[in-house]
Amino acid sequence: MRKLLAVLVPLALLLGIPTTNAVASEDAQAPATIHNVTFVNQTGQTIWIGAAVNADSSVNMSGLPTLANGQSATVTIPEGAWPYHWRGKFFGRQGCTGQSGSTFKCAVGDCGPYADRCTLGEQPTSLAEFNFDQNDGLAPWYNVSYVNAFSLPITIRANNAQGGPPECETMGCAENLLPYCPQVNKRVGTNGTTPYCLNLDRDNKTAYSNALSSRCPKAYAWSKQDAEGGNQTVRQCRNCSGFTVTFHGV
Repeated sequence: MRKLLAVLVPLALLLGIPTTNAVASEDAQAPATIHNVTFVNQTGQTIWIGAAVNADSSVNMSGLPTLANGQSATVTIPEGAWPYHWRGKFFGRQGCTGQSGSTFKCAVGDCGPYADRCTLGEQPTSLAEFNFDQNDGLAPWYNVSYVNAFSLPITIRANNAQGGPPECETMGCAENLLPYCPQVNKRVGTNGTTPYCLNLDRDNKTAYSNALSSRCPKAYAWSKQDAEGGNQTVRQCRNCSGFTVTFHGV
């Protein structure tokens, strides 16, 4: 994917789509819409929600939920303060053990010693990525990324959306893609049991990206997939109250 989480420009510019280009000042009134993201756990196991942000998004999130199978929880995106955007990613940490703040560690998606927040860069995992930019009239932007790895199936659905397809479409897929993981990409977590599929070459088309894309075209499988003609990797939803991110089972 086109460095959604590393660049400092709106995704709309990366895709060649015009944006509002309005630049707010520190005294400007923030737009009223504040979005929520609801996480749903349908994995059959407990997951710990992790989050990380772009370098230009100053507010990393804490108080993230731990979800037993069947549970859900909602967080509010911190997009209302200057510079009126939040660009980042969420993921499900698996196989976590230990005491939060000291010995806490996850077999897949580990991102530091806390159960409710991340303090380190995460290990490769499935991602739900967002660009909440209140200065971009086409935002929010959203996508599912298996560019680094496939660990859990993810879907993203816009809540209370006003807009027809392809705007506000559900992205990702609920299908378990581990059975289609090439042998060379198969891995297990640090606990020796939790499986995932590691992308060994994120910037080129490979057997990994071909296998995953053929089963789940509405998710990134390699970093430049959004440049391919007819790709279905990214969507935007100008009018919605937020999103539901569902983690499915493997």
